[in-house]
Amino acid sequence: MRFSIASIIGAAFGFAMIIGAVMHGTDNYIAFLSIEGFLIVIGGSLAAAFMSFQASDRPAASHETMHHEVVNIISWARTVREKGLRGLEDQLGSRNKIRDPFVRYGLNMVVTNYTAEEVRVMMETAANASFERDTTPARILMAMAGHAPAFGMVGTLVGMVIMLGSFSAEMQGVGEGLAVSLLATLYGVITARMLYIPAASKIMQKQEDLRFRNFLIAEGMAMLVDNKSPRYIQDRLNSFLRPESHHDMDLPQDAPAAAAAAAPSPTSPAPAAAAAPAPNKPGAKG
Repeated sequence: MRFSIASIIGAAFGFAMIIGAVMHGTDNYIAFLSIEGFLIVIGGSLAAAFMSFQASDRPAASHETMHHEVVNIISWARTVREKGLRGLEDQLGSRNKIRDPFVRYGLNMVVTNYTAEEVRVMMETAANASFERDTTPARILMAMAGHAPAFGMVGTLVGMVIMLGSFSAEMQGVGEGLAVSLLATLYGVITARMLYIPAASKIMQKQEDLRFRNFLIAEGMAMLVDNKSPRYIQDRLNSFLRPESHHDMDLPQDAPAAAAAAAPSPTSPAPAAAAAPAPNKPGAKG
């Protein structure tokens, strides 16, 4: 499971605030350390998480930008318009060009004579199934976040039982023993709120973005089956993107490209000689 730099900085900042508050409030730092409470919370949370969920594969999925996907789909639409499905099959056969398994699955649907609605339904089903599989770590972390405070209470109760079991006429150590027994609850709440829940939220955000991207691809593949024009596909897929990320077909850029291809090469003497009379005409008139 990967964590971004922002996640690490946020966790470090939160722990620093808690440690700073403890150091400002008391000089007895050792009173906030309890190996017993820490082991009860962490061990109990891990055990409950492993008992609650079965192991599953967690493939690392790359998330490309939405704009890049729109550009690819428009390019495939142009290929279908110019070369038909045969040209798209040739691109599909090149594994070096299309490595994303979800995109390859969609292109396979396009060239297999399914209807547009069938392609859309099957790809959306695949996107939802992938989302359910890849969010399993987030559900595990949320389960650990729920179990950690509960096992913190268990640690507190165990500490209180031990304290009361050794209760004597001397009341000096009662307050210290009670403080140590409450540390298990403190550890449980801190780990749940600062580790498990933020990590689960990060995973959910990533997988939701990926599912949204897969829905965009599914819609694009369905329009490829319908043989929609590249302009129509662009306008339809732009509705998935933020306005500032909308793709605009490079119609004006095709002209400069053609002009550059038709322009005389600076290393070619023949075009330079042919172009020489042009500037002489105004001089002759003058």
